[in-house]
Amino acid sequence: MANLLGADALHLEYPTKTVFDSVSLGVNEGDRIGIVGRNGDGKSSLLGLLAGTREPDSGRVTRRGGVRVGVLTQTDLFDDEDTVGHSVVGDTPEHVWAGDPKVRDILAGLLTDLPWDARLGELSGGQRRRVQLAQLLAGEHDVLILDEPTNHLDVEAIEWLAGHLKTRWPANQGGLLMVTHDRWILDEVCTATWEVHDRIVEPFEGGYAAYILQRVERDRQAASIEQKRQNLARKELAWLRRGAPARTSKPKFRIDAANALISDVPEIRDKTELQSLAVSRLGKDVVDILDVGVAYGDKQVLSDVEWRVAPGERTGILGVNGAGKSTLLGLIDGAVQPTTGTVKRGKTVKVQTLTQRLDELEQHWEDPVRVVLANLATSFTVGSGSKAQDLTPSQLLERLGFASAQLSTPVKDLSGGQKRRLQLLLILLDSPNVLILDEPTNDLDTDMLAAMEDLLDSWPGTLIVVSHDRYFLERVTDQQYAILERRLRHLPGGVEEYLALRRAQHGAGSGSGSGSGRAGSTVPATSDSGAPAESGLSGAELRAAQKEVTAVERRMTKLTEQVEKAKLALAEHDQGDYAGLAEEMKKISALEDELAEQELRWLELSEALE
Repeated sequence: MANLLGADALHLEYPTKTVFDSVSLGVNEGDRIGIVGRNGDGKSSLLGLLAGTREPDSGRVTRRGGVRVGVLTQTDLFDDEDTVGHSVVGDTPEHVWAGDPKVRDILAGLLTDLPWDARLGELSGGQRRRVQLAQLLAGEHDVLILDEPTNHLDVEAIEWLAGHLKTRWPANQGGLLMVTHDRWILDEVCTATWEVHDRIVEPFEGGYAAYILQRVERDRQAASIEQKRQNLARKELAWLRRGAPARTSKPKFRIDAANALISDVPEIRDKTELQSLAVSRLGKDVVDILDVGVAYGDKQVLSDVEWRVAPGERTGILGVNGAGKSTLLGLIDGAVQPTTGTVKRGKTVKVQTLTQRLDELEQHWEDPVRVVLANLATSFTVGSGSKAQDLTPSQLLERLGFASAQLSTPVKDLSGGQKRRLQLLLILLDSPNVLILDEPTNDLDTDMLAAMEDLLDSWPGTLIVVSHDRYFLERVTDQQYAILERRLRHLPGGVEEYLALRRAQHGAGSGSGSGSGRAGSTVPATSDSGAPAESGLSGAELRAAQKEVTAVERRMTKLTEQVEKAKLALAEHDQGDYAGLAEEMKKISALEDELAEQELRWLELSEALE
């Protein structure tokens, strides 16, 4: 495959830190690369070097002649007086952009709730971000470089973006580089993963799940001293293989290898013991929301909501922006009073909310972190039963990624992710028994998200999470609800069921219009979005493909067993019989080749069925 971008011996350093030392890499046609790593290790710097907006101290970046590179940064340079429509399509005549299926699909996927002639200066930061993304995607680029593209996008928009990127960059066409903490889109879109760490860029095959598997194997083989990091990765791998039905039905790495790696890893949460502890702390009554409605003036936000929150329940809440999620959380913590119906709280209920604001920290703005901790005489119990241990505030901070040197840093000088983690620590040390997390993943890298998830696994209380981060939501909660048409609805099928319900709403509301847009669109309408159907297979072809998938899975299982038996036979074979050994090796090689072919066919069929 032809090389689009290349980097040779890149070196970059700041006065107090070397970011990269002799890094060489390349982006080929068809590559969809996800970039992960700890905050501050150089992910955005790497994008800047490859995009040409930052110069290395030594080394060089090469670009094939004529290659057009589009970049999404974390800041926008829009003119506040410009309009939504002009910023996306410029001076292109309407009959031209309206006849372009790609542009229509982008408008339907990102901008349906924005007036076409709205001034950018009147939009929120999240709305401007979506306009910025639409502007980039509507352009003609051979390589896209995206820095946190899912910021401010809801679950539906993230699903749309994943589908758009996969369709736009199929095999052998263009290239994609993406830095994001959204692990779901990394797994859904990317064909390779680069981990930025310790002044290098380490490549891995596949998306996030495959990267986690390979990282666990790397750590095991190297007997890594980063034992805590290794344990978190193995625990996350266990969840990837056991937890979400959508994943276990679509394994993206070797099933036998994954099962071998997690064979000694216990379930991520002891649900029975945690629920028992929650009952002992809360009693049987937590919060009962009975036939509740909430209205602000003439606007009805929630209607006929009935929800009995149980001790130890771990619930995710889904809904579009403005659906009433914050109002529902307010009913639980007492900040919102119902217009109709009643809300009953247990006598021992103590609710704490991790909000998107930093009110809890502002009173400590000038204090160093160690001064904040000095006023906290309590500890936090991690685990349960014989494995329970009490951690001091400093130990908790270390578990959440703080170095000892950062204890002397004033709160106001912490990064966004560090403030978020300190905010969570203060809440946990206040010993709530009902914890509400409102978009908790902002500003956190994938390793810190894994650390937060691990901490929440041992927290014995009722947990309610609102998040657009699909991976985090599925990881820390055991059930999901959605606010649809002002009512609360249970989702036995989880996020996938929610997205299907939303698609059905769109279809009912748009008639013969685009299936990828949203109801109530204010973007100029066209008769056909040109968006690809969920599957290009007819009914008969679909049934045949499903039948073949089942057959291929059976064959893969049988081949795996045959390979294992052949290897055992090889170990027991007479080591002096060189001809016989060669014949046995030939058989094993043939079996492994066939297994690889079957896995490739399985992946092809899975893609066709999506």
